[in-house]
Amino acid sequence: IIFKIIGLNNSSYLGGKLFQFIGPLFRSKKIIQTNIKKALPNIDEAQIENITNKMWDNYGRVFAEYIFIKKLRNEYFSSHITIKGQEILKNIKKKNKPVIFISGHFSNFELMAMTIEKLGLKLSAIYRPLNNKFLNVLMEKIRTKHICKFQIKKGVSGLRKIIKLNKDGFSTALMIDQRVTEGIKSKFFNQYAFTTTIPAQLVKKYGYDVVPVFIERFEGTKFKITFYDPIKFTKDTSEKDITQKLNSILEKMILTKPEQWIWSHNRWK
Repeated sequence: IIFKIIGLNNSSYLGGKLFQFIGPLFRSKKIIQTNIKKALPNIDEAQIENITNKMWDNYGRVFAEYIFIKKLRNEYFSSHITIKGQEILKNIKKKNKPVIFISGHFSNFELMAMTIEKLGLKLSAIYRPLNNKFLNVLMEKIRTKHICKFQIKKGVSGLRKIIKLNKDGFSTALMIDQRVTEGIKSKFFNQYAFTTTIPAQLVKKYGYDVVPVFIERFEGTKFKITFYDPIKFTKDTSEKDITQKLNSILEKMILTKPEQWIWSHNRWK
């Protein structure tokens, strides 16, 4: 209620400050610092503290911005979201052949699927359910109504739904930066981490192109979404090599703005 009264910009700011205070109480500071050191071994403690503080600010902003996701999709869209590579989406739509959009939990990561669907592409988005069942029901409702209509729960049954939708011309969007148990070990910042093979499986089976997407936050609630040129893999490229290539792309995105990636997950566990 408070967020709705004070508006998007003030809510985002307040959410950031709130998470800077309470975030460290719920997530291990040691895990975050260890993760940052693994990826950025040459930075000092002050830089680590700065990245951590800004990460919590971004995390809190995302939390507050869920209240305004409907407006971000509609009346706030053109004033708050800048798109680079929109011609790439137009070509995908024109060819009417599914692709795989990949990204990580950068900035307000929900904007990727929302933007792709809003611009007229048929899309399904893979998601990981929240551990809190009550919040998960609420989140699924928000995502289905305002972000992407076709939400696919990760897992074997979800993969079957993806394949069915792909046959109907739907592209797939997913985050590849979360630790998974059904993936393979792939190098991520020179250390092995379990990584999803869903993009690689779809590439190998159907020959789909992969489109990396990077989302950056500027000036509080202003965002830039960059769609990169589609990556075409040859038929003889292995799932392992495809997965490694995508992890390398993800690394470069993280290094661009490390403070806008979520470091609190135990990625290398």
